[in-house]
Amino acid sequence: MSRITEIAISHHRLALDPPFKASWDGRPRTAFDATIVRVRDDEGREGIGSGDLMKGFEGHEALFIGEDPRCLERHYEVLSHIDFHYGRCWPLDLALWDLAGKVMGEPVWRLLGGRADRVRLYASSGVLRAPEAMADQAERYLEEGFAAMKLRFSASAGGRAGWREDVRALEAIRARVGDRMALMVDCNQGWRMPWDTSRPWTFKEALTVARELERLDVEWMEEPLHREDRAGMRRLADATAIKIAGGEMTRSAAAFRDLIAERALDVIQPDVALTGGITGCRRIALMAREAGVIFTPHSWTNGIGVLANAHLTAGLGEAPFLEYPYDAPEWSLERRDFPLARPLTHSQGWLVLSEAPGLGIVLDEDRLRTTRIG
Repeated sequence: MSRITEIAISHHRLALDPPFKASWDGRPRTAFDATIVRVRDDEGREGIGSGDLMKGFEGHEALFIGEDPRCLERHYEVLSHIDFHYGRCWPLDLALWDLAGKVMGEPVWRLLGGRADRVRLYASSGVLRAPEAMADQAERYLEEGFAAMKLRFSASAGGRAGWREDVRALEAIRARVGDRMALMVDCNQGWRMPWDTSRPWTFKEALTVARELERLDVEWMEEPLHREDRAGMRRLADATAIKIAGGEMTRSAAAFRDLIAERALDVIQPDVALTGGITGCRRIALMAREAGVIFTPHSWTNGIGVLANAHLTAGLGEAPFLEYPYDAPEWSLERRDFPLARPLTHSQGWLVLSEAPGLGIVLDEDRLRTTRIG
């Protein structure tokens, strides 16, 4: 029987030149950090995860050493207690699923239900480009086979000059691609970076924007209000034909239970690297299915996070699309996936998962050595 013998955590930093000017962050990003979690067993196998910083985990290793890595529900409960007392340590859940798959000789997507070995992607942009440049980017996505894309509106000062300018970028895209591509919009109002004190939209502002998005046939409107304003999101969902999406920073399955029960969102977007791991997000996906709410994960971490979300989505067969962060050149696949031996490859808007046991992660150990900061 497999037993956990070691948990190792390392931190890495990739310099970004030119910087990445993320729409949700007024400060250009000159580096991209990744935390790698490794779980080893007594037969030499290694499970790998990545995502949050694992703050608060140090000193809790003994709660897992000597345990069977396949006892995933037990490990989830322990991690949920650590989450309550300290920080989000869900990358360990990803590593445990990877190791469990290797112990059992099966890919994680099959262990989760095996509905499919592939997921359909939407290209998720991150940079606030001028309208014509956004339309050019949309055409490039179409040429690569993507059937949908998401563009960002400005989070606060430092972006475009208000939501009307954002709508102009959306209009340019729709004029260029017509009905050949589904469009989603992330309004960037659900949360702020620690230094950003600007207020989110009011309900009336969000409703005004929703009317513009209806005119442009947008699939969903993401994070249009503060993340805790469940009543406002329910009102907005009732007032517009546009689907209301959110939840990328919602921290627990219980919070998603309330969002689903109150019909505050039409589309929920947990991320296995940030909320509950694969174990917790599986519960959320099944709750959403029973309630008729769309499940489609957020995945703005790195290629390991994309893979883990893809395995969950394929295994359950729940999502119409999976988010695929990809906005070259500032957010290229090479930057996003720098911990991996090779960037993930997409084909005609799909990500096909392998038959390799676990999550199918192959790390670039040389790159990790040269980028290690802790």
